[in-house]
Amino acid sequence: MPEQTPPILRYFAFDHLPDHLKAVSAPFADLANQMAATLPPGPETSVALRKLLESKDAAVRAALDLPKES
Repeated sequence: MPEQTPPILRYFAFDHLPDHLKAVSAPFADLANQMAATLPPGPETSVALRKLLESKDAAVRAALDLPKES
């Protein structure tokens, strides 16, 4: 029986973001998907994914202050 995809992965989607924010968000999505595919389901994996999401959110917010390219 295949493992279910953790629902938290939906929050790592980045296609809706402008390009400069996609570039920041995409590596977090890649890592989240790799973690979900390789780590066993359980409370520690859930915590790791949640904290990665918090980090991704902070990085994207920080990138809002980057100078705009002309």
